[in-house]
Amino acid sequence: MMKLTYSHLKIMVYAIFIAIILSLPLFLDEFWLNRTAKYLIYGMLGVAISLSWGYAGILNLGQGLFFGAGAYMLGMSLKLASPTSMEQGGQTPIPDFMMWNAEPDAVIDLCCINDVSFLWMPFQSQSFGIFMAIALPVLVAWLIGTIIFRKGIAGVFISIITLAIVLLARLLVVDAQSFTGGFNGLTDLAWFKINGYEFDPYTVGTYYLVAISLVIVLLITRVLINSRAGLILQAIRDDQNRAKYLGFDAASYQTFFFCVSAAISGFAGMLYVITAEFASPTFMDLSFSIAIVIWAAVGGRASILGACIGAISISMLGASVSESELFVESWQAILGLFFVLVVLYMPKGLAGIAHGICRKLTVNRGEG
Repeated sequence: MMKLTYSHLKIMVYAIFIAIILSLPLFLDEFWLNRTAKYLIYGMLGVAISLSWGYAGILNLGQGLFFGAGAYMLGMSLKLASPTSMEQGGQTPIPDFMMWNAEPDAVIDLCCINDVSFLWMPFQSQSFGIFMAIALPVLVAWLIGTIIFRKGIAGVFISIITLAIVLLARLLVVDAQSFTGGFNGLTDLAWFKINGYEFDPYTVGTYYLVAISLVIVLLITRVLINSRAGLILQAIRDDQNRAKYLGFDAASYQTFFFCVSAAISGFAGMLYVITAEFASPTFMDLSFSIAIVIWAAVGGRASILGACIGAISISMLGASVSESELFVESWQAILGLFFVLVVLYMPKGLAGIAHGICRKLTVNRGEG
């Protein structure tokens, strides 16, 4: 009889999780499929923060910046493809909010209805929007990472810098009313389309687009952290000076994985626009970025799957609580209390407890 090992149990847990999310369309109606798809997207954010915080030791309090950037990039393409943009009377599609804010004598064309509208021109191609949804978060992460890690900035100072950047980005997005839609964001979007197939947010097809994307992200991230680069990253996290002494370029590894985390968040933002049909500056709210960190902490920041399940579970709980008048005003305080309790009594999160149980099972099985 084959001996059950800890690695076998981990594979079984991943397989069970994947089987569950892929089988949910058999039991859920259209409304709950759409809602669950959003929770799975939050799970992807849990994976992103686990990679940067749990494995790289980089506590990023601005993860919402990358999520929002990905959302806006695809959102711009879907906005231009919507009927309201097509019916503004110009030769090119024009977002309705640009018409509302246009000067009386403005040229009714996307190239020149205002001073910055020409930047929307490439987004008439959905493929360009998809590309930018990944490329922009990665570029921003590379710029931040290159500056921070090359200068040897670490610990709480990284958190402060990323916090300040996401707050600044949100102010810029809100202030640029004629370019981003301001407080209202991008609404009334067209459905995402691939080879003529439209992804209605409330259909099984859209749910599987999200679910399969999450599975792929989980598996790729798992491969990355088990690779030579991932092991070096964890060595840098544990003792950066020793890693440098052994000849490893710590800043390059940190920047690379910081960019991977940003790419995952941008991809999640893109999927969120497809399922929710809007992009909003609230994605860049500080409270949202902190909530992502709490989700990962509860699930287990040092566990890719744990952080994913934590994000899904806590976001589900938050959505349920927000529908209750009793808790809607106090949810942020409850979320903060979760974080404090986890830090004090479960520093490894729920995944730490699960890992302990799995190890005991494998030890007992071996002794038997």
